[in-house]
Amino acid sequence: MAYDHTERGQKNPGRAGDPEDTPDRSDRRTFLEKTSKGAMAAGLVGGYGGLGAVALRYLYPARPEDVAWQYVIGLDQIQVGESILYEGPSGETINITRQERSGTADDFVALSSTCPHLGCQVKWESQNNRFFCPCHNGVFDPSGVATAGPPGEAGQRLASYPLRVTGGLLHIAVPTSRLADGSEARGEILAQDEGVSGPGHDPCLGCRPTNKNTRRA
Repeated sequence: MAYDHTERGQKNPGRAGDPEDTPDRSDRRTFLEKTSKGAMAAGLVGGYGGLGAVALRYLYPARPEDVAWQYVIGLDQIQVGESILYEGPSGETINITRQERSGTADDFVALSSTCPHLGCQVKWESQNNRFFCPCHNGVFDPSGVATAGPPGEAGQRLASYPLRVTGGLLHIAVPTSRLADGSEARGEILAQDEGVSGPGHDPCLGCRPTNKNTRRA
């Protein structure tokens, strides 16, 4: 007969009936508890992290970028229905179109001349009251919203630029971070060629407006 020499009241670490009370089992159970709590905390952080980011953006909104107002053209130099192609200090090209005659900035719209589809040059068509991209027949309404062609299907629009009128002169807002030479950097009005050319099957791809016969704004 086998005798149990374990003292009364003391658990036998070798008994099969109490495997959970061994040191190894106890350490494993502690580890699993800590892991479970850590996973739960990570889940809470992940769930509320997005809400926290939204709250921070609301409480601390991004600071508006500083802009400089640059002269473009006199109001008496552009008639209703006409459009000019303006090149900003950093090389961006902008169609500035006059649509009304009240003598305020609301008469004009300044939109990027670069099509958001594939980067072709967009032109103003006064006879059709629209902006048109000849590469893939992209059509934009007078406010720059695409209404047909690939840009329309993608729900795209032309980027817009703020304008203001001071003393009968039209000015455009240019972020100071884009100015290559501080407030002295200037843009210019470009000549708009009737024809366009470029590599490949698309007549506009790779084409850029020329600055022949340009006049400094």
